[in-house]
Amino acid sequence: MAKKRPQTKAGKAGQAQVTSGEIPVVGAREPCPCGSGRRYKACHGRAAAHAVTELVQRPFEGLPGECDWVALRELVPAATVPLTLKGGLPEGVPSVTLATVLPMAWPALRRDDGSVLLALQNDSSSGDLARDLADTLQRALEAEPGTPIPARRVPAEGPRLQELLDADAPFEPEVHSGFEFWIPQSADGADPEVAASLERANAAAIPTVKLASVDSAYWCEVPDKNHLRWVMPHPEEKLLDALARLQAGEGTSLGADTRLVGSFRAHGLMVPVWDLPSSMTAEDCEKPAAEFAERLTAALASDAPLTAEERRARGGLTNRQVTLS
Repeated sequence: MAKKRPQTKAGKAGQAQVTSGEIPVVGAREPCPCGSGRRYKACHGRAAAHAVTELVQRPFEGLPGECDWVALRELVPAATVPLTLKGGLPEGVPSVTLATVLPMAWPALRRDDGSVLLALQNDSSSGDLARDLADTLQRALEAEPGTPIPARRVPAEGPRLQELLDADAPFEPEVHSGFEFWIPQSADGADPEVAASLERANAAAIPTVKLASVDSAYWCEVPDKNHLRWVMPHPEEKLLDALARLQAGEGTSLGADTRLVGSFRAHGLMVPVWDLPSSMTAEDCEKPAAEFAERLTAALASDAPLTAEERRARGGLTNRQVTLS
């Protein structure tokens, strides 16, 4: 077993000391600025690394349209949403728009006209998507027009989206059939790399439609069958009980040849998923979804113990649950 290196006393000659205030971030293998004599990664860097990587289960909690944030992050290929900042837009920024994805996987883009596009589906450098996105947004607002914003490791301390966005503003996604929103209508022509990325993205996009009759439900078309994926805000255990009550009584059906097949767990919320016949369009889903929402509301209000049949149904739903994030 290797011997432990004796700790050097703080205050050794030639070492920087920090006696008050915050410990600055330095290289992981450099001496910690606190003066302990240990490397930063083995001293104050431990706490900083933990703060950055600690997973936030519901990163979009507290934002208007939390369920739609989850849907756009995990389920919807092409969509945009206008964002409203607290205190209004900075000078020279005509608009800020959330987008599912941007060309070349840019985290954000400051367009030539000063407007900002913020991408939602990029990788997270920490365990808090809301902090990562806020950092990217702040850098985009300060960037020169015509500048894509690169990814970076987000500092442990920094604002979250909840601190930058107006909580009273509506969150109204617009789902697109493709990614043409990448290229402004006023543009004479797209950069060849952007055009190639646009062509690839459009070819891979799954046709998706947001239902109008209920909140945060998205119809999509895939080979052989269609799906309805519905992000719900209810506590998971309560929602599973309610779905089990309905499942036992065949109350989860959305019509002939439809079936509740399971659910995703994404960013702290549940996303029940239905298989639909390939002939069932998004418009065909509107009325059955609204009727199901009424049945679900009644089931959620019940606090009666589950019957044996309902417990079996609940077990089946739990076994068919997949965690996305």
